[in-house]
Amino acid sequence: MTEIKPHAAHWGFFDAVVENGRLTGVRPWAQDPVPASLIESVPATVHSAARIDQPYIRKGWLEGRRRGHLRGGDPFVPVSWDKVTRLLAEETARTRAEHGNSAIYGGSYGWSSAGRFHHAKSQLQRFLGQGGGYSYSINAYSYATAQPLMPHIVGTNDIVLGRMTDWSAIAQHAKQMLCFGGLAAKNGFVTSGGAAMTYGPNMRAAKAAGLRLVNISPCRGDTEDALAAEWVPIRPGTDAAMILAMINHIVTLGREDRAFLATHCTGWDKLESTLAGKTPEWAADITGVPAATIRDLAERCLDQPSMLTASWSLQRADYGEQPYWALIALAAALGSIGKPGQGVAFGYGSSGGMGNPKREMPSISLPASRNPVSDFIPVGRITELLERPGGTLSYNGREITLPDIRMVWWAGGNPFHHHQDLNRLLRAWSRPETIVVHEPWWTALARHADIVLPATTTLERNDIAHSSRDRFVRAMHQAIRPLGQARNDHDILADLADAAGFRDRFTEQRDEGAWLRHLYARWHQACARVGFDAPDFEEFWHHGHVEMPAIGPEEAYTQFSDFAKDPQEHPLDTPSGKVELFSETIAGFGYADCPGHPTWITPREWLGGAAADELHLLSYQPPTRLHSQLDPGPIAARDKIQGREPLVIHPEDAAARGVEAGQVVRVFNARGACLAGVRLDDRLARGVVLLATGAWFDPLEPGMPGSLCVHGNPNVLTADIGTSTLSQGPSAQSCLVRIEPWLGELPPVRAHVPPAIEEMAL
Repeated sequence: MTEIKPHAAHWGFFDAVVENGRLTGVRPWAQDPVPASLIESVPATVHSAARIDQPYIRKGWLEGRRRGHLRGGDPFVPVSWDKVTRLLAEETARTRAEHGNSAIYGGSYGWSSAGRFHHAKSQLQRFLGQGGGYSYSINAYSYATAQPLMPHIVGTNDIVLGRMTDWSAIAQHAKQMLCFGGLAAKNGFVTSGGAAMTYGPNMRAAKAAGLRLVNISPCRGDTEDALAAEWVPIRPGTDAAMILAMINHIVTLGREDRAFLATHCTGWDKLESTLAGKTPEWAADITGVPAATIRDLAERCLDQPSMLTASWSLQRADYGEQPYWALIALAAALGSIGKPGQGVAFGYGSSGGMGNPKREMPSISLPASRNPVSDFIPVGRITELLERPGGTLSYNGREITLPDIRMVWWAGGNPFHHHQDLNRLLRAWSRPETIVVHEPWWTALARHADIVLPATTTLERNDIAHSSRDRFVRAMHQAIRPLGQARNDHDILADLADAAGFRDRFTEQRDEGAWLRHLYARWHQACARVGFDAPDFEEFWHHGHVEMPAIGPEEAYTQFSDFAKDPQEHPLDTPSGKVELFSETIAGFGYADCPGHPTWITPREWLGGAAADELHLLSYQPPTRLHSQLDPGPIAARDKIQGREPLVIHPEDAAARGVEAGQVVRVFNARGACLAGVRLDDRLARGVVLLATGAWFDPLEPGMPGSLCVHGNPNVLTADIGTSTLSQGPSAQSCLVRIEPWLGELPPVRAHVPPAIEEMAL
């Protein structure tokens, strides 16, 4: 018997095809105008050999090898759910009693599920909060540098991740869009919470309306061919220098918008005094962009309505605050902030739905629980947290005391994918006494855990998908029974809450179905308050989705438009109420690596300071998977070269190193090494190589720091250094490497098969 079930993932809505209880295929959702090809990988990934079939405990943990023991090399012992629940409940109670609630780290960062009820991080943090509290993380790896910065400069983070100037306004009013870091179409297929509408059609519609796009990036492929964007190759990490030189040239011409700078900005005089010498010729030596090109782009911005943007990737680099702050300063000098379809915003081309026209509508989410613990870290500083218990960390004007973490509890993410310098992380990972992981698959995180709890995939449960950047709400019908002994995170945690005496408080005496009806009812009521009459739950569940009202071109939205018209009546939420081109607050922090104004600071790793044989490595989100999700699937597998992740390199750079297309090379620096397959591409700037994130970490010698990753994970190479003291964001994009041919026998890739399993009397 064949069944069709509506469903959703972070890479789009789809229908699941089920035959005799097995997921055999997927079909794009009929209303999705540009469905993502990634859905093809769903069946093979759900039924992958890498699935975890039952609970497991690391043998060394059972034998007492806990704190100080390197994880990753031990076999695992299968246990029953009753046994693991009892042991974990006892260990949690012991940790709290002996070391305090802050000794449990519940950061649990990741993209586990588009479903809003079975959102693993929300479920876990609700459980840990009700149990006494936990240490946690703030901000997101994607834009962790911008999040602390933007409130100081423009009073909001909406310019990075919220409702920004939409594509309809840009299409109607702008003639040019400068895209620092490009405008990648592939990223539009991925949205937290799932989505039916990518930004691709809106982007192409703007092009058709006459918008001229300029791709300022080391990679021509950072804009799709259909956009016919002008390509300006630039050295990675040097965008701030180019932007400051553009401002310098505008000032030299005497064409800065002095009225806007006087009425809508503060600190222009201090910034202007720092621009001396930052000429296009000065920037050309740093960026590799000809001085004439820099002058031409500045003059074109003066002569025609322009939108300025930068990808999120630009701020994931040494001193990543600077290009963002400088781009705001450029928009201020042009006087374009708040003008229809103009100004500046960040993240177009970085995630699905960015810039899509939308109404402000309620969202669906699991109610949070209060966390009695106030200890936190910026999300990218987990290694430092584990390395330096009791130490202090400077962040955004305050000193954070790092708690002594004895238990790490992770559900719905994979730090061995998204964190930098994995060999350093592996050493720090030995410091906790217990590491607990909920996972459907034997990812690197599961292999480096002590207690492994098999979690269901989204296809094995019911849920509701919703993204704040999309106007559809999607029903996610359970398609198949849980595989093996997999359980929903909520049910796992409910049993643990029962052992700790607060099951009813955690579940609110609701099962999955009751929770979904409850969350939908809250959303339904919130919609009514803003004038939208949503269907009732039964109709929604039967129909499979709800479509919220669309926005027409006549309602095109421009961010900061009210502020631009009247800065006194509509001030920004900054100390001055204006755009802070010089921030007295930031200057008062006294950080040498982030002064009170945008500036050029020489990166720690960049081509300007590279040896003759070094290359600049950029790690990027591939079109073949979402982060590390779907890596066991057929699309990712077809893209690999001899089973390894592709390293994209300019043909001339490859020839200079004696390597050819299809060959496997060793990519290395002082932090680590990995194998990758060579792919040639002349659309890259010379000296730059690309290695996608998400190949599952697969060390040749598991549990041994410094071991060769045979699969091609770039984070064995990237530096784990905060972007600056202000933001402490990840700086993965500042990374120099060398490559050499791999001449030995190729080691097998074991990332997608289970680790060693041993029976043990308990």
